[in-house]
Amino acid sequence: MASGFLDPAVNSNGPAFGLYVALPAGGALVPLPSIAIPTARVQVVHNSADLAAASVDVWLYNTLLLDNLAFRTASPFIDAQAGVPFVVSICAPTSTDTVGAIAHYTFTLEEGGSYLIVANGIVSASGYTPAEPFDLYVTAGARESALDPTLTDILVFHGSTDAPTVDVAVIAVLGGATLVNDLPYGSFSDYLEVPTANYVLQVQTADGTPVADFNAPLATLGLQGQAITVFASGFLDPSMNSNGPAFGLWVSLASGGPLVPLDLSTGIRSNGAVADGVVLYPNPATGSATLELSGVQTDRTSVQISDLSGRIVKDFGIQQLGSGVNTLQLDLSNLAAGSYRVQLNSTDAASTLPLQVVR
Repeated sequence: MASGFLDPAVNSNGPAFGLYVALPAGGALVPLPSIAIPTARVQVVHNSADLAAASVDVWLYNTLLLDNLAFRTASPFIDAQAGVPFVVSICAPTSTDTVGAIAHYTFTLEEGGSYLIVANGIVSASGYTPAEPFDLYVTAGARESALDPTLTDILVFHGSTDAPTVDVAVIAVLGGATLVNDLPYGSFSDYLEVPTANYVLQVQTADGTPVADFNAPLATLGLQGQAITVFASGFLDPSMNSNGPAFGLWVSLASGGPLVPLDLSTGIRSNGAVADGVVLYPNPATGSATLELSGVQTDRTSVQISDLSGRIVKDFGIQQLGSGVNTLQLDLSNLAAGSYRVQLNSTDAASTLPLQVVR
């Protein structure tokens, strides 16, 4: 018989759950020995830019695991049973069962392993060129934190269906090193273990031709000691892909949530930056964030927050700046969870920082 409490803590610390056998002769029940179920750690990321898969449901067997997982969103790492085959079904949003699923996949995880599963590719029968088919891409050895707590560990996944094989290089720092070489679509790089600094990453074709430069503010985002995944996401040519989302680099955190966009880098501005040192923390933020400016190049600046479409959602007006460290408190209480940009502008200087709001 089933006996006891699954959660003794909310049941007066009573006896724990177990299975017991009653013998014909009566007497004390005989407990059946328990065996720990082997588990592995799994994170799921939705990176399919097909508009028909803007959000999906993820089922484990007949249990809804992730409801309405949106494009460019990651689950947190969760425990999944290891050592036995299990079926993952990708279904349309608001699904009530796995009948008519977009796709079914069977996996067997190793006990104690850690996995990243990426939903990527095209579901639609037309409207996308090239139409790399929808699939789940899996890598083992996924990390939830950096191996060295003083560094940031970076995994790169190429998930842009119309982008060629790419390189990822660092501009100006680390000797301009090529960090990722000849990464084809649907592939993961090895982990990169780098100092937690602010970088400019250049995406190149395999022959070294630049595609785009992106700011990767690892220090500004407070990513020391963390392990992240950088996704090549979206379309190089949206006009050939149902005017879907444009190409960019986006970052998933081990904690899950909306992916963090890496802004396009415009290089060194001819009009300079607002300050030598610009720090925004915490980031991701909830109710408020602190903006610190040091070595300012102007005596005042406007401070605004925009969404990714460029719409101004918060305007903090003109801020007077002095010598030393200037500290500004930004109220984020009325912003929805998502990705934003903090924009600083004066008559002769400008700076932009990414901001992630979580709820």
